[in-house]
Amino acid sequence: MPQRAIRFRTTTPVPARAPVDTVALMARFEAIRAELHVPTEFPPDVLAEAAAAVAALVLPERDETAVPFVTIDPVGSMDLDQALHIEREGDGYRVRYAIADVPAFVLPGGAVDTEARQRVETIYAPDQRTPLHPPVIGEDAGSLLPDQVRPAFVWDLRLDAAGDEHGAEVYLAQVRSRARLDYRGVQQSLDDGTADEVLVLLKEVGQLRITLEAARGGASLPLPEQEVTQGPDGDYVLGFRPPVAAEDWNAQISLMTGMAAAQMMLRGKVGLLRTMPPPDQGAVARFRRQAKALGVDWPPSERYGDFIRGLNLADPRQLALVHEATALFRGAGYTAFDGTLPQQQVHAAVAAPYAHVTAPLRRLVDRFGLVVCAALTAGDPVPDWARASLAALPEVMKTGDQRAKAVERACTDAVEAAVLASRVGETFPADVIDVDPKRSRVTVQLTDPAILGTARGESALGRSVQVRIDTADVATGKVEMSIV
Repeated sequence: MPQRAIRFRTTTPVPARAPVDTVALMARFEAIRAELHVPTEFPPDVLAEAAAAVAALVLPERDETAVPFVTIDPVGSMDLDQALHIEREGDGYRVRYAIADVPAFVLPGGAVDTEARQRVETIYAPDQRTPLHPPVIGEDAGSLLPDQVRPAFVWDLRLDAAGDEHGAEVYLAQVRSRARLDYRGVQQSLDDGTADEVLVLLKEVGQLRITLEAARGGASLPLPEQEVTQGPDGDYVLGFRPPVAAEDWNAQISLMTGMAAAQMMLRGKVGLLRTMPPPDQGAVARFRRQAKALGVDWPPSERYGDFIRGLNLADPRQLALVHEATALFRGAGYTAFDGTLPQQQVHAAVAAPYAHVTAPLRRLVDRFGLVVCAALTAGDPVPDWARASLAALPEVMKTGDQRAKAVERACTDAVEAAVLASRVGETFPADVIDVDPKRSRVTVQLTDPAILGTARGESALGRSVQVRIDTADVATGKVEMSIV
């Protein structure tokens, strides 16, 4: 099954659709969390320690509350990891990127730390999110909420006129966000000409960084994002959400910060990289044959990243190729090192060394990367508690990431089954995005409702077909379809 980009939302009104058995669906969500051992409530000792840490917080001496930082996140987000400010500096740019100082609230080896190592990352489901940290930290004192003074790791990045980073440091400071913005609002203000200067510069820098990414051979996979939305009436609706450009520009700031962090770690010979090997040449050759079979032109001199970036998702044949490209993006993991540089240093999709340091409220590993980089920048020893944890973190993160992805997949399967339960026997147009001739099955993508699943029958890759819904069981999340 091809990978899916999934987003869960619970606040936006949605158009009416076929009735959904919400009771059965909620029961299935609970069963999924139980089956996959998702943590429930925080233990009392964790909550007590978190509250005590908030009460005892001492802010950093350095004060950068005069810098007009803003946050950009999905609507309704409370766990705000990042705030940014961009200004012109000569013919280049100065980017300051404030990241929530989660270590200020977590006692190494304490109850909050122990619980976070078990949770690993925030887990999202359509009906609720299971946070990495207690809400008093993750959604309050540790979050970069507007008009609140917060401790943060401030990344100070200098860029030339082409957007290339040529100087980076990170330090602790007090910060205060001026506004909580969302992607669509940012995009709208840029489109209608009402955006503040910082957003205009975000667009400039984001576009320059995308150009640099293409030049170094980076390859982002433009999979359509399957969105599960819950309306005011409690019903769930599936759709494919078109991304807005502002999301890509904002993501480029995070990527640039992660690349700067990786270089700091490599120079200091200690840290934890996010790595991915380059695609196997056999997989690239297979992908090239698939493009040829589908009639999609791929010039021999064009790199696979540039080719993927230019595919048109509105064309069923090219959409199928995007899903097939997931075979080229495998093997991502974490590589820890201390004293000896690792053999594998590059994340192939980023086309550069890269580290996770920009989401500490939602991802365990970032807390350690931030502490390592701050110590290296200051010329201080890396704290023993962080250094001692590096070797174990890759396996911890792998286990947590697998669980989070399993929850997302299972919940989305359940919503698909619920949406289709009242439509068994109906037929829908679909596009074939993968084929399994040995099992006489194909993977198909329906547009409305937005379903990605398998169907019995045979067809060619990239072909438009009609599929019939044979069964849809909410209790198991299984949907059976067949080509008609």
